[in-house]
Amino acid sequence: MSIASRLADVRGRIDQAAIRSGRRPDEVRLVTVTKTVDIDRVREAVAAGASDLGENYAQELGAKRPLIASPVRWHFIGRLQKNKARHVTGAVELIHGVDSLALAAEIGKRAVHRGIVQDILLEVRIDPAETKGGVDPAEVEQLAETVGAMDGVRIIGLMGMPPICADPENARPYFVQLREIFGRLPDPMRRELSMGMSGDYEVAVQEGATIVRVGTAIFGPRR
Repeated sequence: MSIASRLADVRGRIDQAAIRSGRRPDEVRLVTVTKTVDIDRVREAVAAGASDLGENYAQELGAKRPLIASPVRWHFIGRLQKNKARHVTGAVELIHGVDSLALAAEIGKRAVHRGIVQDILLEVRIDPAETKGGVDPAEVEQLAETVGAMDGVRIIGLMGMPPICADPENARPYFVQLREIFGRLPDPMRRELSMGMSGDYEVAVQEGATIVRVGTAIFGPRR
């Protein structure tokens, strides 16, 4: 299958998952993950209708972003180190993985310096493995309150990644957990719920995702 065909297939599956759960398809945004994908294939995806692109590494984002002439919305979806925040702040519409007060403060400082407000998502550690990134679920509301008072950053939702499951249904309880935490945030912080990737995005949509992040199902296995 071509990239265009796979992109259309993913979009169709998202739409059907939304409809099955009583939602409108336009409530779910597809972020096409371009991590390690060469620029010609990224352009092919954009030509086929990919309007939101997600990168995991600041250096790769910086290299690719000037090479895409079409108007697209860029997302930073990887773990962001404080010393790389200056390269990402203002270069993307949304930073998905803010998991500490220190990182939020650094992004806010860089955004104020640029005269902008950077939209962010707090990343919640729904995978119980201690090596995984994210805010402890019990600490999300307190962190949201503290970061919400900062200049230069605006929390518009949450992001989370469940453990990798051979059966997508096994990811459902983790998505339910994230949705319930999301529901406890103040209204202005409940715009986006970023959850679901190539192996489980349909289940994520059924459980309330407004953004899914899909790469392998569109571009094939990473080289």
